[in-house]
This record gives sequence, structure tokens and C-alpha cells, in this order.
Amino acid sequence: MSNSPVRAQAKGAGRVSAESNSAVGEHGASKRAKATNRKSAPEPGRAADSRSPRTAEPGTPRTAEPGTPRTAEPETRRASKPASPRASKPASPRASKPAASPRAAEPGTSRAAKPESRLAMVRRARRINRELAEVYPYAHPELDFRNPFELLVATVLSAQTTDLRVNQTTPALFAKYPTPEDLAAAVPEEVEELIRPTGFFRAKTKSIMGLSAALRDDFGGEVPGRLEDLVKLPGVGRKTAFVVLGNAFGVPGITVDTHFMRLARRWRWTESDDPVKIEAEVATIFPKSEWTMLSHRVIFHGRRICHARKPACGACPITHLCPSYGEGETDPEKAAKLLKYEKGGFPGQRLNPPPDYPGRPAPPLGASG
Repeated sequence: MSNSPVRAQAKGAGRVSAESNSAVGEHGASKRAKATNRKSAPEPGRAADSRSPRTAEPGTPRTAEPGTPRTAEPETRRASKPASPRASKPASPRASKPAASPRAAEPGTSRAAKPESRLAMVRRARRINRELAEVYPYAHPELDFRNPFELLVATVLSAQTTDLRVNQTTPALFAKYPTPEDLAAAVPEEVEELIRPTGFFRAKTKSIMGLSAALRDDFGGEVPGRLEDLVKLPGVGRKTAFVVLGNAFGVPGITVDTHFMRLARRWRWTESDDPVKIEAEVATIFPKSEWTMLSHRVIFHGRRICHARKPACGACPITHLCPSYGEGETDPEKAAKLLKYEKGGFPGQRLNPPPDYPGRPAPPLGASG
């Protein structure tokens, strides 16, 4: 039986069971057996296709011909479902977008979430200046003076004190020493006694007598109208020089005092705390023609509303433009009690204010306000 033709063909196709070979005679296979063998015999070159799909390794592509039962497909789909794009949707950027949105931030922090561009800052700064011009149309230098010499001396005396105290002190000083020549020839002790209310009176006496002598000796008793000349005088820096140039000579300048410096930083016009750098940075934001009045408006606002320790945010007219809103009192009623000078119903700092000033004049030294 082992040498029959049916056996020989069965070896090439795989294995044929003994039950199917038992019907074969000695002289060859029956017609039925031959037909069966022809169907089961593989074509040349396709021996690998006759293997059952169960013998394929996991993960290999299906190689069965069309019509082959797809028994493993449901399991494959179930296994690959977690890796589908829909399954990973919660981890997509859209799913995490609400958490990073500025709207989800706490009130007052939305501006910090998105840095302000240079152009946007310049536009906001200029709008602040325009709105301050409407709030303080009467802004002016708050030192009383009648000529450049009096303004120069008063500005030097205003260091580390209020303009009000200077205005209450200078009438007696200028009544006794009206010119640079007079003040340069004065007795230091007498000058010290006159300006004692302004504080640091010994150092200030040295400065105003020294600058008076310099004006007498180097400038013919006249105050020079140039920055480079003014800053050479004793006790005169850039701030004092710009006050004199802008208000006595009409030369535009930015006065960076303590109020201007504080507000420029609160409004994000600068991050510097160096007056010279602040002056240079602010000068690039505003046209030169605005520099002097800008200084008055900012200083007015700093003295009346945007105080150093407790700004009256709830009474501020430009809160919609201020990135530092909320640093002070935001309740309108409480904030109104923090207002100063004419905004709070109190006298101003000048004994002789301009005609358009809406507040009351300051009282003389020793008088009750």
C-alpha cells in the first residue's frame, strides 16, 4: 500500500488519512479517489498558501485568499481599538485647551497670560496721556515762582519734601534774597533758618548759595536755558533741569520724579528703576511736544489718586487702561476717601495757583488749611 500512486501524491500535498486510502485497490486508485487527489494537490509555487491561517504568527498581515473565514478579525479590532485616534482624543491639544485659555485665569491675571506687544503698549500709553489730559486740563508745575531763578531754587529745595512746604517757605526767602547776587552773598546761617521747614536745610543752603554764585560768576546772573549748563550747577540734576527748561523756557523735557517713576512702572511703560533709563524709554513712546505736559499729568495723578502705599483704584478714571488695577482699594466709597487735593475737596499745594485751577489755594506757613 505504501507504493500506490495515491500515497505518492499525498506526500506532496501534506498527509491523507488512512481512512481515505483504504478504498484504493492494488492496480491504482479509483476514479473518485483520483478526483479527490487532484483537488487537494497544490499548484507549483503555492505550497505556502495551503497552510492553515492558525499557523500564522500574531501581528502578521492576512495572506489568505478571498473567501477564507475571517475568524481572527474581531479580536484584532478589539485589541487595536484603544490605539485608535478616537480613543486618544482626550489627550489631544483641543482637550487641554480650556485649561490654558486666558479666560480660565483668575481676574486680574489675564494680561499677564499673554505678553503685551510693544505697539499695543505704546497705543495704551498714549491713550492714558489723552485721558489724563481730560481729567487734569489744569495740570501745571506745583511750585510757586515768578522767574527762572525762583523756579530753580524752589526745585532744589523740593527734594525730600512736598511742594506745599516749599511754597510756604520761599516767599520769605525770595523777599530777602530776590536775585542770585543777593543769595550768593548771604550769611549761610540766616539762609538755613529760613529754609529749615524744608528739611536737610544745611545741605540745601550749600546748594542754593553755590548755584547762585555760579550764576553770578559764569552766566551773568541769569539762569541758562541749556541742559548741559544747568546740570553743572551745584545741586542741579536732570530732573531739576527739565523742570526749569520745560516751565521757564518752554523746552520739552520729561521730569522723572518719584511719582512719575512709580506710575511709569505700574503702567508697564518701563521695568527700570533708573531715572535716566526711564526718561529715555518714555521719550520713545511719546512725541517730544508732549513731554512737559505729560510729566505734569502723570505727577498730578500720582499725587491725587495713584498713591505709593495705597492707590485709590476704585476712584481712578483710567482703570480700564491700567495693568496694575487692584493693587489698591477697589471699593469706590473707600477709594474716594483716599483722594487728595482738589480731587478730595482739599486745598492744593500752591499759594498762588493758575487761574484755571479748580481747587482752593494752599494756606501760608503757620495758617490752618
